[in-house]
Amino acid sequence: MTESPRYAPRSAWTMTLLLTALALINFLDKVVLGMIAVPLMADLHLSPQQFGLIAGSFFWLFSTSTILVGLLSNRMRTRWLLLVMGVSWAVMQLPQALTTSASALLACRVILGAAEGPSFPTSVHALFKWFPDSKRGLPVAVVNQGAVFGLLVAGLAIPAITRAWGWRSNFLVLAAIGAAWSVLWLCLGREGSIGAHPRSDHDAAQPAAPGERLSYWRIMADPSVLSILLLGFAAYWALGQGIAWLPTYLEKGVGFSSLESGRWFAVIIGTASPVNIGLSWMSQKWIERGIGPRRARVQLVAGAFIASSAMFALLLLVALSPLQKVTLYAIAAALPTLCFSLAPPLLAQVVPESRRGALMAIQTAISSLGAAIAPIVMGHLVQTRSASAAHAYELGFALGAVLLIVAALAALCWLHPERSRLALNPLASAATV
Repeated sequence: MTESPRYAPRSAWTMTLLLTALALINFLDKVVLGMIAVPLMADLHLSPQQFGLIAGSFFWLFSTSTILVGLLSNRMRTRWLLLVMGVSWAVMQLPQALTTSASALLACRVILGAAEGPSFPTSVHALFKWFPDSKRGLPVAVVNQGAVFGLLVAGLAIPAITRAWGWRSNFLVLAAIGAAWSVLWLCLGREGSIGAHPRSDHDAAQPAAPGERLSYWRIMADPSVLSILLLGFAAYWALGQGIAWLPTYLEKGVGFSSLESGRWFAVIIGTASPVNIGLSWMSQKWIERGIGPRRARVQLVAGAFIASSAMFALLLLVALSPLQKVTLYAIAAALPTLCFSLAPPLLAQVVPESRRGALMAIQTAISSLGAAIAPIVMGHLVQTRSASAAHAYELGFALGAVLLIVAALAALCWLHPERSRLALNPLASAATV
């Protein structure tokens, strides 16, 4: 593989750090509801099933807005799209701080989810304009650590803020953080020069390349693309149920106090960072040494999913101490996050570049449905099996383990990046830019 002459490492990593900060804010916004679940449910008189519905509502328009913005990202500069997102997130925190009813809170979460949905695929699309294919795995993993750090900060800060000033004050803090990032991005955010930019009028007059003539349905019907979608769905399922219910599981299911639950939540989230970075670094090194993406990316993700599913199953099947449960869950939850780092480079390698921004968005939109469904399923299990709280949560985790196994086996059978790349890019050469 040859390195693009337009690759500028210093600028590329500056943008990576800014996008990592955006991912941190994104996940603070996502996880705050789970971290304040106990006082919020008591204050607004919510049942577990009602809370699960509100938690999952964040993802109701997540997919629709992700696809719409993804289509725009093929024609508009990602710099401005990301700025609009950052400003809207900050503004949407204020009504959540003031809400007094379940229906109003639900509406706020739906709107915020619509604003935050396009963040990850748009960030990755922006990032890929700074890095060539052989160097994309690690920066995506670093951006994903923004999510990890966001969850880590949430576990440490949100319980303390709630205890000192009440659960509503968390939203005011998030509004200030979002506004600060928006100002920083306005000053420093730039567009990369690797890959496609919005087409000029002259470009639009030229004949379309073969990849541009392919319909989105044709691309999405490819076995590799379908396998990537399934991997993402299973990974988002595990993420969604953890964001919404892990703090409550630690408190109500395992038996920790509120502050202890927050600290253990931070430990669990912190475990994901070295696991994700380490495996992503290993994958990138394999790619740079000439090992194909089938082994360096596909088999690595599938192996992580299989190991994770076995650990989630052990939580349900084996009697464990609280410390053993925390340790096992931490590793089990960390492994599927590798999908968030390696699925985007896999998809970018397979699909035509002219369709990349939209396909990244469609992949996130479909995959994130797992995060919309998982909290509702878990809420139903907790409410119907309230007499055995820990068992109810662990049964929910085991259901997620089944999805992980299915996705891993599908990838091992049908995810062949090189084969699909040639099928969807008729003029593509074996070299990767």
